Amino acid sequence: MSGSTLILVAVAGIFLLLFLVMRTKLHAFVALLLVSLLVGIAAGMPLGEVVESVQSGMGGTLGFVAVVVGLGAMFGKMLEVSGGAERLAGTLISKFGEEKAPWALGLTGFIVAIPVFFDVGFIILVPIVYGLARKTGKSLLHYGIPLLAGLAVTHSFIPPTPGPIAVAQLVNADMGWVILFGAIAGVPAMILAGPLFGRYIGKKIHVAIPEYMELEQKEYDKELPSFGLITFLILIPLILILMNTVSGVMLEEGNTVRDILTFLGHPFVALTIATLLTFYILGTKRGYTRQEVQDIATKSLEPAGIIILVTGAGGVFKQVLIDSGVGEVLGDMMAGSPLPPIVLAFLIAAAVRVAQGSATVAMVTAAGLITPLLEMVNMTGPALGLVVIAIASGATVLSHVNDSGFWLVNRYFGLDVKDTLKSWTVMETIIGLTGFVVVLVISFFI
Repeated sequence: MSGSTLILVAVAGIFLLLFLVMRTKLHAFVALLLVSLLVGIAAGMPLGEVVESVQSGMGGTLGFVAVVVGLGAMFGKMLEVSGGAERLAGTLISKFGEEKAPWALGLTGFIVAIPVFFDVGFIILVPIVYGLARKTGKSLLHYGIPLLAGLAVTHSFIPPTPGPIAVAQLVNADMGWVILFGAIAGVPAMILAGPLFGRYIGKKIHVAIPEYMELEQKEYDKELPSFGLITFLILIPLILILMNTVSGVMLEEGNTVRDILTFLGHPFVALTIATLLTFYILGTKRGYTRQEVQDIATKSLEPAGIIILVTGAGGVFKQVLIDSGVGEVLGDMMAGSPLPPIVLAFLIAAAVRVAQGSATVAMVTAAGLITPLLEMVNMTGPALGLVVIAIASGATVLSHVNDSGFWLVNRYFGLDVKDTLKSWTVMETIIGLTGFVVVLVISFFI
């Protein structure tokens, strides 16, 4: 089959995917699987090989992602149930003072979203935003935007959140580099989109607490855990993963210390250690029975399951593109483009994000399309970490009415659509553009 025909097959597949998700409201998991099968058949693959590609793509992706996302969900749920997120927010606000509360909320969101899903972190912490707005008389956006920015940055840029984990696995990037570049890009993005933009938009749009959002202060049957303990638990997996990456650069292969750090710093091991410590320190040691801890862990896997399956289907899409030869032709076409891979990765993710709304679908689709090019230009090491953050940045910009996050903010802050676009959409775009500019600049030196 000619290269131009294969390109048409790929383009038709992407349009079909967008149509199924947007128009027919078919679940992204089923849509990705269906499109993968049709692309394989249309590209002329033998039917048996199409099925084999589906199996190897799903298995290859989920062998990693399912373990990491599953462990991360359990870890985050224990933090949520114990009141750890409130402890972080309360301590930081008292340290920063009321005047600098937006900075404290931005930092809280940044830390909390490492183990806790974005929407869960927001729902847990929004009563603090309500309380501050009521006390000071300032717009909800003055405090809410910094919190949202902190949560959104980490949700998009820093593993073990599912998005960057999925993309890192699909493009074969080292998790340590992704964490490092995610933090380097994420901090300025959080500052610009959070406290700075929050102060500006809070003056432009005054929002009071919506009447239908009754403040129900969550009561915990046990004393909240300490700030130091929560920070320690959240940082354990990140430090172990980063030590693995650093030892790989600093120490020779075969070195015993490097072997130990490589083992401890593998995301499987690092998150298992952190999760077990969380079960014990925030669970059994604080009076929960073993059965209660087990129930909390089981409950945490409900939202994780959807993310795992969509990511697996993204792996299938990537594998079919490669096995059918479509990926190679796409890679050739992209390699002929004057744009560097990082720019292409950002633009593809941004286009899919705007079209269908889901950041996860945008990330896995962009990763599937860009991987053949990365393999052709032999991109490795830190450069792959930069590509992951470029894709995450593209999948963050221009959130609008087809994104569930848009409506979550709209409802909790009582905004109309126009004001949600002026606040939430602009904030998300600042995050995405800042992250992209930072990794683009770094790419000139790597």
